[in-house]
Amino acid sequence: MILLLDAHAVLWWLADDPDLDPVARSAIADPTNDVLVSAATILEIAIKQALGKLAAPAGLVAAVEEAGFDVLPITGRDAESAGTLKAHHRDPFDRMLVAQADRVGAVVVSRDRAFLAYGAEVLPA
Repeated sequence: MILLLDAHAVLWWLADDPDLDPVARSAIADPTNDVLVSAATILEIAIKQALGKLAAPAGLVAAVEEAGFDVLPITGRDAESAGTLKAHHRDPFDRMLVAQADRVGAVVVSRDRAFLAYGAEVLPA
């Protein structure tokens, strides 16, 4: 299975936060699953960290890679697809995750139920 982590799922995993759902934690830890973090999620976390809205590890990309996750780049097709999604959800970062999950066949790991409006497969975080 391919898992695409939403921002809170990434941060909870890296912090070993007990808020991360045990089923999601098990799926992320399963070596048979591919775990991805979108470049859009890295950007979202960096912006919110700079604004003082959240704490994240220094060297986030290195921390993600050290955790064994792959950073999923944003393609032109992703940008075009995200930009044409219906406005079920106004968050551009989440819309990018929907587009990327569709392109790579990933399950989104998130507590945000807005992904369901797009028909995305979601594993609750």
